[in-house]
Amino acid sequence: MADNSSSDGAPSDSMDTAKTAGNKEKLTDQVMQNPRVLAALQERLESVSHTPSSYIETLPKAVKRRINALKQLQVKCAHIEAKFYEEVHDLERKYAALYQPLFDKRRDFITGDVEPTDAESEWHSENEEEDKLAGDVKNKVIVAEKEAAAAATPPSTEEPDPKGIPEFWFTIFRNVDMLSELVQEYDEPILKHLQDIKVRFSDPGQPMSFVLEFHFEPNDYFSDPVLTKTYRMKAEPDAADPFSFEGPEIVDCDGCTIDWKKGKNVTVKTVRKKQKHKGRGTVRTVTKQVPSDSFFNFFSPLKASGDGESLDEDSEFTLASDFEIGHFFRERIVPRAVLYFTGEAIEDDDTFEEGEEGEEEELEGDEEGDEEEDAEVNPKKDPSQPAECKQQ
Repeated sequence: MADNSSSDGAPSDSMDTAKTAGNKEKLTDQVMQNPRVLAALQERLESVSHTPSSYIETLPKAVKRRINALKQLQVKCAHIEAKFYEEVHDLERKYAALYQPLFDKRRDFITGDVEPTDAESEWHSENEEEDKLAGDVKNKVIVAEKEAAAAATPPSTEEPDPKGIPEFWFTIFRNVDMLSELVQEYDEPILKHLQDIKVRFSDPGQPMSFVLEFHFEPNDYFSDPVLTKTYRMKAEPDAADPFSFEGPEIVDCDGCTIDWKKGKNVTVKTVRKKQKHKGRGTVRTVTKQVPSDSFFNFFSPLKASGDGESLDEDSEFTLASDFEIGHFFRERIVPRAVLYFTGEAIEDDDTFEEGEEGEEEELEGDEEGDEEEDAEVNPKKDPSQPAECKQQ
């Protein structure tokens, strides 16, 4: 006899399916009648419909074809822009040669190899009268102190006249937060031997790059007279993403090997660790060298990944910070060293940043009374103040 169990249950299954479908329809109707659900759905649809990509998708094929033609033009514009930056680099190289004699004289004054003439030493400050008055008062105080000291002690020798400008570059490191954060206490005596920092641009026809040269006087720490750091730059649009091109950018860097004298390497430290033998239970002490924080790690940089593998987040941050420091040396520290030594360039930077914050506060405030608030929040800037440098 044939088995009729399947045919007997078929009507029941159909009824259950129809009943389930009916329940879903009722539930959907109930949900769609909820004002909150409808409002959320409407907001979602509006956000999707207003995105540029979704709008482009709705355009006719003929219009999309013309948009693709515009993108072709944009790629050609990017390549022309790359040529522009190549010529800018050529100009930088040309004018670097004109600056260099002045920078060489700056080095001679700093090291004391040459003494500036009276004409070269003359400088009229904006607050010259106030400075003169303050100087006169200070001189009177010094004279009074010397007279009092002379009455109590034998005559002293003349005021010392140190050679050049002591600790010039070290003072800049100490003044600039970006650099002082890298300097450890044991780096300081080494940096006091730093005599000059130079920027050397790549030769014509070579890939775009620049080299930072740190010139040291003979010292007890390493034998190298010059430490170098090379930054390589990308100056052309990426074939895979040409629209991201915004000018040359640093993409990699190389340091140099420092010839440390025995026991003077501040980039490593020696640690002692006790080890216990599992079988005999004896204990021995072993020593090993581990990396140590130091400014001189600057010359052993992290390498950018060139094999297609991506760096982790910490490595990317470290590399980006290194590129920023290299760019800052090139664009700010070397060209304007004396102003970072005196702190004037730092004060200018601080004034610029405060002005930016003031404008932001103004935008967030009420429209009424904006003019009065602007007078307090945004004091008038000195027109001679340099604009903030845009990182390439």
